[in-house]
Amino acid sequence: MFFKRNEFDSPAGVPSAGGDSLVVRLQGRPAARRIALVLVPAVLVLALAYYLLVGGKQPAAAMPPAQIAVAYPLQRNIVEYDEFTGRFEPYRSVEIRPRVSGQLAGIHFRDGDYVQQGQLLFTIDPRPFAAALAEAQARAAAARTAAALARAELARALRLLPDEAVSREEVDNLRATARSAEANIAAAEAVARQRALDLEFTRVRAPISGKVSYRRLDPGSQVSGGNGAGTLLTTINAVDPIYFTFDVSEGLLLKAQRDRAAGSSAPQQVDIRLQDEPDYRWHGQVDFTDNGIDPNSGTIRARAVVANGARFLTPGMFGSMRLSTGRPVTALLVPDSAVMTDQAGKAVMTIGKNGQPTPIPVQVGPVVDGLRVIKSGITPGTKVVIRGFQRMMPGVPIEPKLTKIVPERTAQVSPAALPQASSSARFAN
Repeated sequence: MFFKRNEFDSPAGVPSAGGDSLVVRLQGRPAARRIALVLVPAVLVLALAYYLLVGGKQPAAAMPPAQIAVAYPLQRNIVEYDEFTGRFEPYRSVEIRPRVSGQLAGIHFRDGDYVQQGQLLFTIDPRPFAAALAEAQARAAAARTAAALARAELARALRLLPDEAVSREEVDNLRATARSAEANIAAAEAVARQRALDLEFTRVRAPISGKVSYRRLDPGSQVSGGNGAGTLLTTINAVDPIYFTFDVSEGLLLKAQRDRAAGSSAPQQVDIRLQDEPDYRWHGQVDFTDNGIDPNSGTIRARAVVANGARFLTPGMFGSMRLSTGRPVTALLVPDSAVMTDQAGKAVMTIGKNGQPTPIPVQVGPVVDGLRVIKSGITPGTKVVIRGFQRMMPGVPIEPKLTKIVPERTAQVSPAALPQASSSARFAN
């Protein structure tokens, strides 16, 4: 490439170094130029990529700490009690079976009715039994007539005996005949009474008051009577009052027996709730403990009597029962929602000295006013997490906020939280 001198003039006032026009020739290098054309765009691309991937990315903002609510366990004086699961059973239960055989003639109740003692339930065709009664009464009348004749003949012979008109042997025979006739009267009258009972038994009545089940047979069916082998017609359950039966472990029985040695003999009170009830609204008292421990289960059967005037409770219902031990103690309580359950058992989440959440296994007791009794595992100074579990995640800092545990007041105050006189746990003898 050539440039003329005037294209590279010296600055004003500076003389040129060569006099006339100087022609300079620059020899180009095509290989170096091509390398430069390739490297420059590559460097620019790398620089842009570095800026986008590293230089343009702002550092991530730190996550704010998760706020959780913690509280010290609530200390309250309560009366301890043990919990059981049991079943309601009728106070009395009777199977209605006929005492005579025959054809069922009538049914005088509706299935599921409440019947009174002595109320007519079934009628068996009475005609065969009425005929048998009439026959027995006729035989009794004949026996009385024969006895009267025997007495008259004996009296006549006794009048003739002084005149020796009859022998003493004949008088003895007449006396024996009269006595046999009297015996025949008794036998005939007994048969007549039995026939009268059979006729009465054709009218099957309720032996107790209670709720009757459905009829097992319809009119026209043949039924058989007998002791223990009669046809089952229906059943009646007395449900006011009603029994609640439950099983007590041997360990609890031993504890109750030892506590009873120093206590009174008053009946032990129980509180019961059904499966859909939050409160223990049914109350009764223990009236029976079995005479031995079942060797298969290691438990003993106990029973409580519960008033059921409204007939709401039905035999066969399950219920949860608590039995007071009668010993007031100071207990630690936390919200029931703060207790976690896993395969290892029960636990609560606590805040350790290092400020980090730590689960602690606990042994729980009953619920009192919405709070769960903690028997062991924590102390009054343990900080228990009561809200904000969902915010605690690995790597996320926490911000515990101390609060207070407040019991839930219900319409019906829990008997376990009421002040009670000191007594002892016991079962019926």
